[in-house]
Amino acid sequence: MGTAQGQGGLWGARARDYAELVEGLFRPAFEAVFAEAGVGQGTRLLDVGCGPGLAAQLAARRGAAVAGLDAAEASVALARGRTPGGDFRVGEMEALPWPDDHFDVVTGFNAFQFAADPVNALRQAGRVARAGGRVAMLVWGRAEDCEAPAVVAAVGRFLPPPPPGAGPPLPLAEPERLEALLERAGLAALAGGTVDCPFAFPDLDTAVRGMTSAGPFVAAARRVGDEAVRRTVAGALVPFRTSAGGYHLRNRFHFVVAAA
Repeated sequence: MGTAQGQGGLWGARARDYAELVEGLFRPAFEAVFAEAGVGQGTRLLDVGCGPGLAAQLAARRGAAVAGLDAAEASVALARGRTPGGDFRVGEMEALPWPDDHFDVVTGFNAFQFAADPVNALRQAGRVARAGGRVAMLVWGRAEDCEAPAVVAAVGRFLPPPPPGAGPPLPLAEPERLEALLERAGLAALAGGTVDCPFAFPDLDTAVRGMTSAGPFVAAARRVGDEAVRRTVAGALVPFRTSAGGYHLRNRFHFVVAAA
């Protein structure tokens, strides 16, 4: 099963809620990567796993000519609406539908590691980037620096077990792990950094709607129902309630910019 077949229906189910309540929380990460990769006037940029297209929209505002690919048709429709001049397509990140040497910068914000074959997905990113172009990958930071995953873990008991032999996900934010993955794909790490993207919600209903718009929560709801997932998420959010009645979860992301 390819990435699009497995993930598209999950992330597209509540794409509008995700676009309105969650995607903007990643804006500091988008801007940090664009600054490091030199995205500006005339840059030809592809965002892999573009979701509803906020990153591409921000790049277009910098003067870039943007394209995006995502597994979810609903997300791609939102991206096209945000940036009508962009080239947004539904497809597999392991088989990018663009020719060799087509882009100056290829980004993957919390995306490449979810490919059925992450190394091959990164090789595809390198293929469509011009020689000397940039490929940027961003992932969640170390466990001790991120609080949102605790809410994901709370619904983990509703999800099917991983395939035999799959093992735990690779902690890519640990020192040199992300760089090593990029090098396996033939990409040379040039620079990296961390960026804080706290999740802040004004009230419980908004926090629950935002969190449950993500793919893992949709998958859980399909197994046990929306109400069970909502109750579980509400309970998991209790430690993150602020004195003003909102919710604040600190998160730190790690990124590396590599040369194609």
